[in-house]
Amino acid sequence: MSSGARRSPDRGSAAYDHWVISAAASEATSGEPAVAGVTTRPASPPDTDPTETDPTGRSRSGGAAETGGAAGHSAGEGVLPAVLRRRLAPLDSWLEPWSWLATVVVVVIAGVLRLLNLSHPPGLIFDEVYYANEGNELLAYGFEWDETNNTPAYVVHPPLGKWLIALGIRVFQFNEFGWRIASAVAGILMVLIITRTARRLFRSTALGCAAGLLLALDGFHLVLSRTALLDIFLAFFVLAGFAALVVDRDWTRRRWLRAIDNGLDPSQPGRAGRPPLAVPWWRLLAAVLLGCGLAVKWSALWFIPVFGLLVLFWEVGARRSAGVRRPWRDTVVDEAGWFVLCAGLILGTYIASWSGWLGTDGGYLRHYRADNGMSEPPFLGALQNLWHYHTQAYGFHSTLETEHRYQSWPWQWLLLGRPVAFHWTDQAACGAPSCAEEVLLLGTPLLWWSFLPALAALLWLGVARRDWRAGAILAGAGAGLLPWFYYAADDRTMFSFYTAPALPFLVLAVTYVLGAIVTPYGQPAVSDPAGSDRRMVGAVIVGAYLLLVAICFAYFYPIFVGEALPYEDWSSRMWLGGRWI
Repeated sequence: MSSGARRSPDRGSAAYDHWVISAAASEATSGEPAVAGVTTRPASPPDTDPTETDPTGRSRSGGAAETGGAAGHSAGEGVLPAVLRRRLAPLDSWLEPWSWLATVVVVVIAGVLRLLNLSHPPGLIFDEVYYANEGNELLAYGFEWDETNNTPAYVVHPPLGKWLIALGIRVFQFNEFGWRIASAVAGILMVLIITRTARRLFRSTALGCAAGLLLALDGFHLVLSRTALLDIFLAFFVLAGFAALVVDRDWTRRRWLRAIDNGLDPSQPGRAGRPPLAVPWWRLLAAVLLGCGLAVKWSALWFIPVFGLLVLFWEVGARRSAGVRRPWRDTVVDEAGWFVLCAGLILGTYIASWSGWLGTDGGYLRHYRADNGMSEPPFLGALQNLWHYHTQAYGFHSTLETEHRYQSWPWQWLLLGRPVAFHWTDQAACGAPSCAEEVLLLGTPLLWWSFLPALAALLWLGVARRDWRAGAILAGAGAGLLPWFYYAADDRTMFSFYTAPALPFLVLAVTYVLGAIVTPYGQPAVSDPAGSDRRMVGAVIVGAYLLLVAICFAYFYPIFVGEALPYEDWSSRMWLGGRWI
């Protein structure tokens, strides 16, 4: 045993009592009930037991199945309390082949929907007129260029999203498929990520696939995945960052569990009571991804402190579960340096996205200081000019009050109060005297009108169960939606596609509730007639809901992809009348 590890506290000792009591107290505030005596596998809401004990009695997440309130010996290094093992055990069955087969099926569905006839409608639609052209200009100059006036272009969004569009143009030329393919790939990857993340959160392949399928069959997400706008990239990086942090949470708990198995006494002060030092690579990756999100649109900024707080609470929870005497103090001491490094990675990633502007001389305000008689040192001067550019862009965003036909307010978004028409024409051929062809940024109504009830249920269940998953999902949804209510007070011009980064969390909220319907909180995962009937009824309800969402999606599909319809058929899909026209 290494010099930094110590034998776990002996039964009957004060340290052992503190260890078990701390773990039980942590469990009582985490949504997973503590147990005493001989236990069955508890149902970890909204699905199955986190340790996923298989029929042989062996826990898939490490250690023996729990009996008698303890988990047995670990390499002769003392007894690990069952309550502690269950609290720290991560999901280790991520390579399970059937779960990946189911995931592939969901992703293929998403891919077909997003890639099929991607070049339609022809030409630039809605804001593609800006972002597709700017992506092409980045390829030519390294910065945005105003072709009309032959001068550097003043743009108010960072360049990374446009660089991704430019990548598609570079590979497939400047055409509809070329400028839309990057969005389609981002949308498909989002379905993959949410499927695997939901499976990790809920410990259920079925619920993971349900989350992926709901996102794949959402019209709002489909339209953004088939259009060269920035918001799909913002949503992708935010979701990917969150997914990396969820993996980091599991990695942290696995690290503590292994250290205790090897004889660590977490009640000891200082390094003696902590696992060996290790680099939190998943957390660092999340920082880079959030920096990328910020480099697409500034609205990613709200997710950074929210996700930082989640990591802080998760780290404290892991230490409390392990039996650390002062979890808050130790978390601050242990993690402060990593938080500072993550902040540096976010900032560095953001600045790196401006490399085309920084590495050339022709960008807008690139030499603002020199042009206005001020000193401009080689490196610092460029950053000062970039800062001035940002103050100009912020001034634009904070004073944007120009009225627009499709503008809407945050309280309308989840109700689909004012969707945005990306494309519309009555000159399409459909075999009828009068035809209409439209691409409408509209969420699948049955799914979107489930969001508010799901959020209310999630809040109730999260408080009642003290479930960290509910808190994480609510935090992500809040970071994506609540800041816009503040800007609404200033009458800022806003659009429904600003909800894009919140969408995955809204889908996860619905999935959480679906899981709660199938598996009641605290129900033992044993075979009994009452539990079997309850699960069967819940499964029927969830299956019926997913089927209805799929039918609703199919009905609206023509106005998601610009399929020509007889005017009467198009009009029949305008359920809210003038609000959708």
